[in-house]
Amino acid sequence: MRIDILTLFPQMMNMFFEESILKRAQKKGLVEIVFHNLHDYSTTRYGSVDDYPYGGAAGMVMCVEPLANCIEQLQQERHYDEVIYTAPDGEMFDQHMANTLSTSTNLIVLCGHYKGVDERIREHFITKEISIGDYVLTGGELAAAVICDAVIRLIPGVLGDEQSALDDSFQDGLVAPPEYTRPPEYRGWRVPDILLSGNHAKIEAWRMEQAIERTKERRPELLSDTYLPQKNKDN
Repeated sequence: MRIDILTLFPQMMNMFFEESILKRAQKKGLVEIVFHNLHDYSTTRYGSVDDYPYGGAAGMVMCVEPLANCIEQLQQERHYDEVIYTAPDGEMFDQHMANTLSTSTNLIVLCGHYKGVDERIREHFITKEISIGDYVLTGGELAAAVICDAVIRLIPGVLGDEQSALDDSFQDGLVAPPEYTRPPEYRGWRVPDILLSGNHAKIEAWRMEQAIERTKERRPELLSDTYLPQKNKDN
């Protein structure tokens, strides 16, 4: 997979991808991350990429020309499955969307900034608008990093144990069950006996039960149209 990230602050983004799993994924050749400084695509004398909005509103807007120049140049070089824009009013990012995007070959992610981008970019170039939550960030770089992290870890071979990704929260519409590791007892706090039993069928049943109960307590809305109706139907 190749991900082209369009940003005003490539150095900020570069630091995030130089550590841990994302760094190893790139070294393995499983993903290629390319940063594009939008200032480089400006035709103004000082490389400016923003201007005052028409109509006299407060704030600045990212100009249409440098964004169009960058996206069109990339699209001439290869086909992109999606051209993503990080926007507060976009579709809410979730695990299902991450799963879908992880099957892509090439993605463009445009990081919004200021008061956003000229609407003509959204109308003529963007194929998918994504929000990571109902709040506003200084820029879309953090949102882009979140999206890329969630997507890249799902690419086969990125994680040492691919089953780990399949067991993540939200993959089956539930949050993950509690997890424990050594020692089996600490300060009188014991690991549940079932996890030490060696009975894998009972352990899996316990984990499913715990996942359902934890979802009911913490994210009950997830059960409204996912696992719970099917469970009731089967019973």
